[in-house]
Amino acid sequence: MFFIDTIDTEGLGNRSYLAGGAATAVVVDPPRDIDRVLAAAASRGVRISHVVETHVHNDYVTGGPELARITGAAYLVPAAARVAFARTPVTDGDVVNVDDGVTLRAMATPGHTPHHTSYVLEDRREVAAVFTGGSLLIGSVGRPDLVEPRLTERLARAQHASVRRLAAELPDETPVLPTHGFGSFCSSSRSEGGASTIGKEKAGNDALVKDVESFVTALLAGLEDVPAYYAHMGPANAEGPAPVDLTAPRRADAADIAERLAAGEWVVDLRNRIAFAEGHVAGSFNFEADGQLATYLAWLIPWGKPVTLLAESPDQLATAQRELARVGIDRPAAAATGTVQDWLPDGHAPRSFPRATFADLAAQHPGPDVVLDVRRDSERATGWIAGSVHIPIHHLHRRLADVPAGRVWVHCAGGMRAAIAASLLDASGRDVVAVDASFDTATDAGLPLTTGADD
Repeated sequence: MFFIDTIDTEGLGNRSYLAGGAATAVVVDPPRDIDRVLAAAASRGVRISHVVETHVHNDYVTGGPELARITGAAYLVPAAARVAFARTPVTDGDVVNVDDGVTLRAMATPGHTPHHTSYVLEDRREVAAVFTGGSLLIGSVGRPDLVEPRLTERLARAQHASVRRLAAELPDETPVLPTHGFGSFCSSSRSEGGASTIGKEKAGNDALVKDVESFVTALLAGLEDVPAYYAHMGPANAEGPAPVDLTAPRRADAADIAERLAAGEWVVDLRNRIAFAEGHVAGSFNFEADGQLATYLAWLIPWGKPVTLLAESPDQLATAQRELARVGIDRPAAAATGTVQDWLPDGHAPRSFPRATFADLAAQHPGPDVVLDVRRDSERATGWIAGSVHIPIHHLHRRLADVPAGRVWVHCAGGMRAAIAASLLDASGRDVVAVDASFDTATDAGLPLTTGADD
């Protein structure tokens, strides 16, 4: 009898899997922090015999090489993938024995990458599930534009064919178990739901209900900006990542924090946005530990820039350090825990800025103040506050000079990105108000929304 355990990496919107039988198991697309995988295997009482990758990942650093080394497992990587380390190359149709009667069969499914491979889990020759990586996602497919711009359209067409191959060759009741699509920017569009089958995807997935021309046109038109740190993930994974180091970083005191700020380093406050707005170290940035920390910090920070973390507790710090290691920010330059008073030199007062709702904004709009929308292009396309300035959050740190003079009311869709933006503006000396509310309430507040191209 087989089992499948899911290992979620929620901050990045990804899943890894441990699957097998009574004695041995395979790990599909392991995360960087492999201790979670080892704990899952220990809980099951199984030995990891195989570690497999569906593709060379662009959105996180894999733990595959280290997991295979520690466990002695065979490390299976698509044969066409260009990598600098020893591995067992996998080609279409290859079958490996995982446990008594439990096998894993490779299916070439190019599209997300040229070498992408899905894996069909079978129990006594009956299909049990398919691990689709970045190919067939729940209600979507993996984006085809992460490898090389000149290949994007070709890969989009390959993605359509690969998904249709999965649908044609697997039973409708087959569970679809993707790596991406739970908030990952590797998904070509927003995915909904946490579980699906081949049959369910046949009924509603664009790749399975649209002809190839319609599918490719819509897919390419809907692609948004790629997180900047993706450019570093693929090469790191192809080279073979070093083992993760989660030991505690160097401790920073108030003087050290001040020196790092003066040197132009990034000091990141992990507290929630309410606490940060009420009082923080001048010049620090707010990336909430409970938000999409790894995605947005790695997206915005100049790659290789030293980062010092400020946390309320050792647990919060350790969790953040783990999340950042998953995207290649391996070692914080320093860290401190406690309260804002602990992080300030004697005689220095915390800096603060106000928070507001859309009703508060409506009470002064239109007026002399600036309204800054930091949502993505696709979000803004559905409607925006008339007269607002649009700079997506991932561009703001390079475009602070483009924000007009005056007090800035900054908003996003829910408050988290507005808090990041407010901290960036505040650190640059701007007078800022963070709108901490759902954009859905803007109309009820009486704010004029528009979709006009002439706004």
